[in-house]
Amino acid sequence: MKKKFMLGAGGVFLSVLLFSQNEVDALRYSQIKYAGTARSAAMSGAFGALGGDFSVLSINPAGIAIYRKSEFTFTPGFFIQNSNSDFKGNSLYDNKTNVNFSNAGLILSYYEPDSKNAWKGVTFGFGYNRLNNFNSSISMTGKNSQSSLLDVYLNDAINSGGDTSLMSPFGTQLALNTGAVFYDSATATYYHHLQGIYGEEQSKSITTGGSMGETVFTLGGNYDDKLYMGMTVGIPHIHYSEETNYTEKADSAYNTFKSFELNQSLKTTGVGFNIKFGMIYRPTDWIRIGGAFHSPTYFSMHDEYSSNMVTHFSNPNYYYPTAYSPAGSYDYSLVTPMRAIGSLGFVIQKKGLVGIDYEYTDYSSASLSSSKYKFLNENKAIRAKYVEGNIIRLGTEWRLAPMSIRAGAAYYTSPFRGETNIGTRMDYSAGIGFRDENFFLDFAYVYSQYSEKYFFYDPSLISASENTLHSSSVLMTLGFKF
Repeated sequence: MKKKFMLGAGGVFLSVLLFSQNEVDALRYSQIKYAGTARSAAMSGAFGALGGDFSVLSINPAGIAIYRKSEFTFTPGFFIQNSNSDFKGNSLYDNKTNVNFSNAGLILSYYEPDSKNAWKGVTFGFGYNRLNNFNSSISMTGKNSQSSLLDVYLNDAINSGGDTSLMSPFGTQLALNTGAVFYDSATATYYHHLQGIYGEEQSKSITTGGSMGETVFTLGGNYDDKLYMGMTVGIPHIHYSEETNYTEKADSAYNTFKSFELNQSLKTTGVGFNIKFGMIYRPTDWIRIGGAFHSPTYFSMHDEYSSNMVTHFSNPNYYYPTAYSPAGSYDYSLVTPMRAIGSLGFVIQKKGLVGIDYEYTDYSSASLSSSKYKFLNENKAIRAKYVEGNIIRLGTEWRLAPMSIRAGAAYYTSPFRGETNIGTRMDYSAGIGFRDENFFLDFAYVYSQYSEKYFFYDPSLISASENTLHSSSVLMTLGFKF
């Protein structure tokens, strides 16, 4: 475990330049954006009390008990993310596209409406729902007259007392090996080439990929067509990758120094376990009241990471080959927060549906652990920086046989303490569907917008890049009833 990590400030996204597992990772895997079927996505996931859609196996498992026929669904999707950055008055645009699948599942339902037994039916379902999409690309650039990333490496070299074994092999040692940071034997201290001049152009591009999805096994029961209950055993999977390129170019050569470039690679995989319980009560034919509880998710995580650096000089006699870090890896555990969901559903003359969901989670309750390292500072940072999250989802569907039209919206509050305008997210969705007795085809479009502050390195040394990210998803669900 590398115990060197970036110091942060509350309410920001941080650049992890010295590889470690920290509060940024905990938040990334604690945030969920339910995808599932196109029908659910078109209504912004507001199915907690409505049920009867495969997505509810990951939201409120009681919704499975509303099924009266068996069903198979499959949902491919297309995703595009656009980003705009503003760093030191300079703006850049970037984007990334991704083809994926959002859902695949099977529902097996047994229902006897005329049964003398109060238990009218039992339903079992299993399959996959996507919980988050990590694909993105963002580029940032601007001139900084106050500091350099080399300041971070220089401080590490000085604080290490000259003992290179105590310096980060993923940053400081690379800077030394490429001559970006150097030791002056005459003064017996370390320096870097930009000290006192700064004004360099700093640029960073970050490309991320992967997703978090959940394999679900759900059992539900229907009691007298009034009370529906269900339980899901969830096995979430994490696949995350991040490739970054960071450069600093001197405004003019100083001591023949021109620029340096740092490349970093991170791959994370994880598998977890959680349990979800849910209930839906139907006091009348037109109203449904739902509630669900999701236990914390217990993840077993594995990181692999590496970096390399090259420094360029105008004097050809100053030549340093590219320096490479060792291949790093680390195994650890992550616990993400529990969730509580309250829902209302309205059925309007069998022609319209309206769903309202409220979801609560406490991001500050996430925690990291390992048998090799206690994560005391990282868990303290989680508690200090994050707060409770509140999510409101609203969706509606209207049936104009044989077509249905749908729309929805969702609002996610900021997970950051003391930041009211950073980290909030809005989703807007719409879709159509075509259904007959044994077949259905649904389409959905989802637009999301959110903002973040991003620091290239230690926030006490540099101002943030103000980033705005927009994403669009198009989903299509093909389903069969039997």
